[in-house]
Amino acid sequence: MKQGKEIEHPESRFFTVLLAAAKLPGVRIHRESYLRSALARHCSEDEIRRAIAETPAAAGITVELLDKVAKDSIRYETAKVSALSAAAGLPGILALPATVPADLAQYVGHMLRISQKLAYLYSWPDLFSDEGDDVDDATIGVLTLFFGVMFGTQSANVAVGKVAGMMSKQVAKKLPQKALTKGVIYPLVKKSATYLGVQMTKQSFAKGVSKAIPIVGAVVSGGLTFATYLPMAKRLKKHLSGLPLADPSHRAMDGEVVDGEVVEEYETFASEDAERHSADTTAVKLEEPRA
Repeated sequence: MKQGKEIEHPESRFFTVLLAAAKLPGVRIHRESYLRSALARHCSEDEIRRAIAETPAAAGITVELLDKVAKDSIRYETAKVSALSAAAGLPGILALPATVPADLAQYVGHMLRISQKLAYLYSWPDLFSDEGDDVDDATIGVLTLFFGVMFGTQSANVAVGKVAGMMSKQVAKKLPQKALTKGVIYPLVKKSATYLGVQMTKQSFAKGVSKAIPIVGAVVSGGLTFATYLPMAKRLKKHLSGLPLADPSHRAMDGEVVDGEVVEEYETFASEDAERHSADTTAVKLEEPRA
């Protein structure tokens, strides 16, 4: 019965894993420290200070330069998560009950790390501004959408564009709480969470199989992590860098359509079947282990 409930409620499974990963040591990125470190070799002190106080876009930092910094961060996080995944594959089948949940948690933790880094580079506000372990509902919502973008779901792409459009128009320093928690964006958050819960179950199984043989399992597991994590991080980078929020030359005006992403509220649900097929195809390509 429990297994049936997990299948019926993949949304709950995803949120459980996300919240657990967000509490792991080292997962939360300090926005000011990261921006200062990442921009130090490329920008003046005045630009860095304004990027921290406002946003990199407000500091006039070009998207091209931010793309270079983002690539460095993606390479670093990909190498780190792949090495950790390989290490988790060393013990073999006897340690599977312990290593598979731990590997999933650290994998999601590194998805959170790169999501934060890319968000801060491309002018999103601080996602973990408080010092406690609790995660704000709006932050949960936007991180869910970021993960949806990483997995290639069109509804998450649209929703992230809409949130960015709201923030760009209002020159906001915080996420739009109402839209993400009970407004027009919230149904898309739930939809993305359900899809992600299903995909995480599949991914956990694939990685568990890869770890069954010591040494060989380590190589396969590390390679599988590299092959899935890198394209997902690149997909999020491409999407965030293409939004007007990241562009220093963009000045949003009232009623402006944000890069074609702001659509009618109900349009997203009209192509649900087509989206699910496209997203499932993407996930299969990402998650199938190679022989």
